Amino acid sequence: MPTYNNRRCFFKENNINYIDYKNVPLLKKFITKYNKITPKYYSGTSLKYQKMLAKAIKNARYMGLIPFTK
Repeated sequence: MPTYNNRRCFFKENNINYIDYKNVPLLKKFITKYNKITPKYYSGTSLKYQKMLAKAIKNARYMGLIPFTK
């Protein structure tokens, strides 16, 4: 399994404090082609933002903005 030690947190670099579930283009950056949430070690997000990201993606799925499966 590859490691991505030099990855930076996207949200810290862009000073994003809150991840909104209605921002679908941003959420799609952190979803694989099979509509699974990318893991922390792959995307480079910090733990705080990974939890917020997962919650926002799940809320967007419940609202029908992002499909559950492809």
